[in-house]
Amino acid sequence: MSIRITGISSMATRPLLAELAEDYLRRSGVVVAFESVGGVDAARRVQAGEPFDVVVLASDAIDALAAAGRVVAGSRTDLVRSGVAIAVRAGARRPAVDSEEALRRAVLAARAVGYSTGPSGVALAKLFERWGVADVVRERLVQAPPGVPVGALVARGEVELGFQQLSELLHLDGITVLGMMPAPVQIDTTFSGGLCTGSTQPAAVRALLDFMRSPQTAETKRRHGMAPA
Repeated sequence: MSIRITGISSMATRPLLAELAEDYLRRSGVVVAFESVGGVDAARRVQAGEPFDVVVLASDAIDALAAAGRVVAGSRTDLVRSGVAIAVRAGARRPAVDSEEALRRAVLAARAVGYSTGPSGVALAKLFERWGVADVVRERLVQAPPGVPVGALVARGEVELGFQQLSELLHLDGITVLGMMPAPVQIDTTFSGGLCTGSTQPAAVRALLDFMRSPQTAETKRRHGMAPA
């Protein structure tokens, strides 16, 4: 009987994991089926004991699940680093965002600013606090619902400026990606895989994680806007 591995992940890695799963099937004959949802929901479902073999989330979320006994201790495998990019609606004015000060001005000038529920959204809110503009922009911040790309809000004109992982903006129509956040304020998230304690095929999952972190997957990761971890 063929092996089938089930997994859950956040939306940020959905296209990447889909391609890696196809590649792994061709190489090994093992079927890998990932469900991708909002990161908060994914962590909650693993914490609740839903039967998955593997989970891919931000590294701190994997650590929290390991501490709670839902991910096997020591199984965390860092896969990719993902940075935050900035987008506007296709055809809209393109503000300068190539320096910290230019980005700060763009945020203050925006009618509405979109951000995510994931770790990058938390970090962005802290950046606005550090800039001293949190109170000024608070009423203009729009948080995308779990599982909804910020870029979708940008494309619909619901927000003027959107911040999210580049991997989640790359594949969307109706938006223009202005570029990455400037280096001094770039928000990087490491996404990692972990073996779920409820898995009945730990050896197969460990082999999958070894493949997903291997050098042969590096080009695929870059094509999806991420860097090998």
